[in-house]
Amino acid sequence: MTASWLDQHRASYLSVPVCVTGGAGFIGSHLVAALDQLGARVTVIDDLSNGRAENLVQRSDRVRLIEGSILDTAAISEATSEARIVFHLAALGSVPASLVTPERFQLTNATGTMLVLNAARSAGVGRVVYSASSSAYGDTPTLPKVETMIPDPRSPYAVTKLAGEHLCRAWAICYGLSTVSLRYFNIFGPRQRPDSQYAAVIPKFATALAQGTAPTIFGDGLQTRDFTHVDNAVHANLLAGSCKRSLQGEMVNIGCAEQFTLLELLDHMNAILATKISPTFAPARTGDVRDSRAAVDAAKALIGFEPVIHFVEGLRATLTSR
Repeated sequence: MTASWLDQHRASYLSVPVCVTGGAGFIGSHLVAALDQLGARVTVIDDLSNGRAENLVQRSDRVRLIEGSILDTAAISEATSEARIVFHLAALGSVPASLVTPERFQLTNATGTMLVLNAARSAGVGRVVYSASSSAYGDTPTLPKVETMIPDPRSPYAVTKLAGEHLCRAWAICYGLSTVSLRYFNIFGPRQRPDSQYAAVIPKFATALAQGTAPTIFGDGLQTRDFTHVDNAVHANLLAGSCKRSLQGEMVNIGCAEQFTLLELLDHMNAILATKISPTFAPARTGDVRDSRAAVDAAKALIGFEPVIHFVEGLRATLTSR
């Protein structure tokens, strides 16, 4: 990672001890790579149930991996023991998967977040940056999504991620732990796994196009998403971790303030890959929202966030890196 926007964070993270939960996963490993390049001392905790150790192979001796679960109080205590900042990304993802095993999602995403907050509080951590989800907004047709809207989670996954936000807020109010929640909008980029029936749309489409097969669209393809390249999520985490303001569990949107239909997404992918493959259609899935676009004004005001890479540029970089 050599992006110019990364340089602004160097003074804030040089030699700073941090913990990244879920740091071997898709977003987590990109954050770890950035922190390593900035000279931070990084402890990663990941049980490798979804993350991959190979995502961390290109790392310096400043990065330590603890193979363990955030549900293991001893492991999470060790991981946070010296951290000044905890970036909490460990979670089970996927709306469809949460419909199948809601109890697993409740345990990992809600109880797991509480255990991370407890460990951070016990260790005297200065700040916890929580990876939240735009799924908290539900399927309201109002666009863009703004943080003052009443949450309306429509799936077990969305409920558990929203619960994590409330836990962060409560730990800030009750225990004085500085926390902030970043509501991600459809993060995509390199290392996103395509090998699951619950995989995100961009890696699934990319795999299908590479194989010369028709990608499947659930619904009519006119549903929209604010597709957000992973560099934006990394930038937001770094801003939130180093923010000098007193943070009390605020939640802010992290997106590009844009929206594209799935059919437009496929058109862009066909153009970048020089393919001409049409999709097949399947019934819409329970729990999926129809339209999504972030308002990012609150994130700019609170932590100084603005997107560093937009959709088409990020999509091209993702597809050409495969």
